[in-house]
Amino acid sequence: MGIASNLARLIGRGASEKKSIRLTDPEAYALFGIASVASGVSVTRESAMRVPAVRRAVSLIAESVATLPFKAYTEGKDPAKDHPAYGLVHDWANDWTSAEELREQLTSDALLTGHGFAQVSRNGEGKAVELHRMDPGAVSIEYDSYGEPSYRVQLANADNAVLPFIDVLHIHTLRGVSPITLAREAIGLALAAEGHLAGFFKNGGRPSGVILHPNKLESDTSKKLAGSWFQSHGGENSGSTAVLDEGMTFHEINMKLADAEFSEVRREQVREIARAFNVPPALLYELSRGTWSNFEQSHRDFLTGTLRPWIARWQAAYTRVLLAPEERASFYIEATPDDLLSVEFAARATAYSQYRAMGAMTANEVRAGLNLPAMAEGNGLQNPFTSTGTTPAPDPAPKETTDE
Repeated sequence: MGIASNLARLIGRGASEKKSIRLTDPEAYALFGIASVASGVSVTRESAMRVPAVRRAVSLIAESVATLPFKAYTEGKDPAKDHPAYGLVHDWANDWTSAEELREQLTSDALLTGHGFAQVSRNGEGKAVELHRMDPGAVSIEYDSYGEPSYRVQLANADNAVLPFIDVLHIHTLRGVSPITLAREAIGLALAAEGHLAGFFKNGGRPSGVILHPNKLESDTSKKLAGSWFQSHGGENSGSTAVLDEGMTFHEINMKLADAEFSEVRREQVREIARAFNVPPALLYELSRGTWSNFEQSHRDFLTGTLRPWIARWQAAYTRVLLAPEERASFYIEATPDDLLSVEFAARATAYSQYRAMGAMTANEVRAGLNLPAMAEGNGLQNPFTSTGTTPAPDPAPKETTDE
């Protein structure tokens, strides 16, 4: 969303009572993509991506969606290679952007801002020929009284262009709100924890204790003593043997409980971020509770719980802008997640085999589940494991009996 649309949402467009907002107010942070949090850390798209768990979640979802093969099919499951939509979803979105790269860009835009946009370029016949990414910050969505969207785009020359919904490929998160906005407290706490840990090790040039001097020292002498100590026992010299004179003594300080449990706090933030992005924690490499069986199950959960909604959004968005309403009865656009199902390929093969043996599915129904075209003789329900597929031999003619 642009600043103008954010401001209109904050003050209430068309409302009789206007809300006055100063740039120093916390409510104004959202105008510039900044979310204030209780930890005191500003959470933006850029700062959130510095958290490894956030970056892993965004890249995992965006790259997985990008690498799925999308194709346009006819009603009979045959690839519609002659249709203009086939090349745009499977090969190249434009001359310099592949279809995979565009899906990765728009999905990451949606995860970071809530929305991803691409403009559809058409020829004189109204057929889509190219797809071009648009900056989400330059696009605002407007709705008419029937809920039909249109898109106001801020151009480089300060003019605005209004595009109809059929000319904008639009991908969005749940209710159009980014997980970064919804989970800003968890991400802010992760950023604060990173800063605390960095400072903890940066200032760790001491043997975890204090030096006591029998006499009161002047401030300059204390500073020189502290500087000498950090130079002798800081950085690469950390943990070296200390030599004390003038009656000075060293008292060890035990590590505080908060520091001892700091690693658990950081692990919990990874789990919180995983919940925000709807990704299994094991796939963010939080393996404190991981086993071989639940790690394999995490891949299944990622496909069914995380990727399937994104696949459905992309299929609907492609269909909306690349297939005319009259074409949708004869063509459709679908992704093939077979590569992601490799972890359960044996289970799928066993299930299909049992369904074929009991006569519950035909060969063409199995092929449709595998995203393959139908066969000419694939509509029979006979058990392929007991029938040979050859014409049975005719019964021999009965022998004639003669009366003696």
